[in-house]
Amino acid sequence: MVVHDIIARKRDGFSLSSTEISFFIQHLIRGEITEEQAAAFLMAVYIRGLEEREIVDLTLAMAYSGKVMDLSFLPGVPVDKHSTGGVGDKLTLVVVPLAAAAGVTIAKMSGRGLGHTGGTIDKLEAITGLRTELSETEFRKQVSEIGLAVIAQSNDLVPADKILYDLRNRTATVASLPLIASSIMSKKIAAGSAKILLDVTVGSGAFMKNVEDAEALAQQMVAIGRGAGRETLALITNMEEPLGYTIGNALEVAEAIATLRGEGPRDLEELAIIFASEMIRMAGLGESGAQRGKLMTLLREGKALTALRNMVIAQGGDANQIDDPSLLPQAAHIEAFRAPASGYLSHIDALGLGEASVLLGAGRLNKGDLLDFAAGITLRHKVGEFVTEGEELCLVHGEDSARVNMALPGVREAFVITREKPASHKLLLGRVE
Repeated sequence: MVVHDIIARKRDGFSLSSTEISFFIQHLIRGEITEEQAAAFLMAVYIRGLEEREIVDLTLAMAYSGKVMDLSFLPGVPVDKHSTGGVGDKLTLVVVPLAAAAGVTIAKMSGRGLGHTGGTIDKLEAITGLRTELSETEFRKQVSEIGLAVIAQSNDLVPADKILYDLRNRTATVASLPLIASSIMSKKIAAGSAKILLDVTVGSGAFMKNVEDAEALAQQMVAIGRGAGRETLALITNMEEPLGYTIGNALEVAEAIATLRGEGPRDLEELAIIFASEMIRMAGLGESGAQRGKLMTLLREGKALTALRNMVIAQGGDANQIDDPSLLPQAAHIEAFRAPASGYLSHIDALGLGEASVLLGAGRLNKGDLLDFAAGITLRHKVGEFVTEGEELCLVHGEDSARVNMALPGVREAFVITREKPASHKLLLGRVE
């Protein structure tokens, strides 16, 4: 078998066998395939696509290119939750402790943010002292004792994806649905959970800009899960405007804490209830439709917040910041952006605000960039609300006026005010299982 022939077959539109795909990935991680050959393979896949069987084969070959977690020691059925990313997407920070408080075992590996989409690990690290890099022994011990851990992805997990992911960014092959699906699902399979719940976001603040593409991605990932023997459910959610009212690491942690107290924004709480309900069902602990009352009680009584607090303590974080979020990092300079006219907020461009938050230091332009955990944006209003001229639309948080001034043009362009009240939008747009 020759690498050149595998590339040529895919270039010419032929299906690759399971053996050919496995051969390519194994030689890739051994360093026996040149960067030029890997780039040519990616472009061939981008242009020709992959059949469902090929996508499953590629995903499994990548998943098993490194260490695969064995979670069979855990009590119950571990359920993993993953988001394709968005602006202000702190849903995991609420869903995971809420589901854990309801009895779901969660041993989760998450990633860091790049560009306008924030990462769960970055948000958790806004909590002083919290460790996201645990040894396997520490990880196992924590999940066994408290039923919940969220840590950074291990370096020895899915090495093939690390190689191809970096190359996709440099070869204009990122926007390939088979490559996106296999990249996401290879990490989920290697992380070891038997059940996988996917949040496929769509809209201005998401990678997928329309529902049709989001559904296609969801279907491919669910098919991969089926082929890998993992029960997989994908929910398609609206990311046309930011989720909740905050964008930025410490700001989002504070909003997640408020939600776990039963005091959060309606959209964040509603999605958290939906996703936690599905995690309970997937774990075999009850039907999803019967969970709302139970979950609302866990929020009101503080049990979901206690689950987060227990995890923070177990991972070395400052629990005082959970009890009093004002102790989280605070920006030195905060400036209000005010409505230029009276009317209804008809659109808030999530992408525009996400890019503005990156300029403030809340996100990364490059992989190694340092974050300002206090930086970000706090919305004062959501789409559909009436605002008067001069009223605060948002607060911009930065380390100084220079940083804030860099972000303000993008903030200004993100808000659209009209005389007519816009139609309300749905949070949950679809379901693929």
